[in-house]
Amino acid sequence: MADTQTLTPRDAFEMLMAGNQRFVAGSPEHPNQDAARRTEVVPAQNPFAVLFGCSDSRLAAEIIFDRGLGDLFVVRTAGHVAGSEVLGSIEYGVGVLGAPLVVVLGHDACGAVAATRSAVADGAAAGGYVRDVIERVTPSVLAARAAGHTEDADFIAEHIRHTVDLLLDRSRVLAQAVEAGRAAVVGLSYRLADGTARLVTARGLEVAADAVS
Repeated sequence: MADTQTLTPRDAFEMLMAGNQRFVAGSPEHPNQDAARRTEVVPAQNPFAVLFGCSDSRLAAEIIFDRGLGDLFVVRTAGHVAGSEVLGSIEYGVGVLGAPLVVVLGHDACGAVAATRSAVADGAAAGGYVRDVIERVTPSVLAARAAGHTEDADFIAEHIRHTVDLLLDRSRVLAQAVEAGRAAVVGLSYRLADGTARLVTARGLEVAADAVS
């Protein structure tokens, strides 16, 4: 794998999506998963992407993107809600480790989004710290409702876009890296049934107009 210092954000994005295509096709290569790679990454890590995704057990990042040890710097929370610890972790991945790509990974049938939609609709409050997750997803759900959306996919996409915007609004380190062309932030929506990761939004990455919904 190329050193992250030589990878552009687009290079990193294409590497990630190529891995997803292999996974979908049922022909994974399982790169960087052997003993030699284990030894290689002992001194230091140079991930080519920071992946901030939902904690859902069906979204194992290295599997669905067909990558291995040292490739992805992974941060996961339920509903990919972002607090200060998440922001610090992402900033570490970009600012210290030099990853040129940040990915926000959402998915269909997301329990956090579904629970938030129910809470907004009927006012039912969740217990414990689950309430905090729902509160953080609520702005996305309200925005989707205000736009007249009713389909699950539209709510998921809105939450992914909202998370990308939040990361860039709250993290000066990340925003400056994107502005300087050192990094890009993309939002992907994963389909559980077929394993595809679809581009929802991109910041700092030139893509065809019809590639982003």
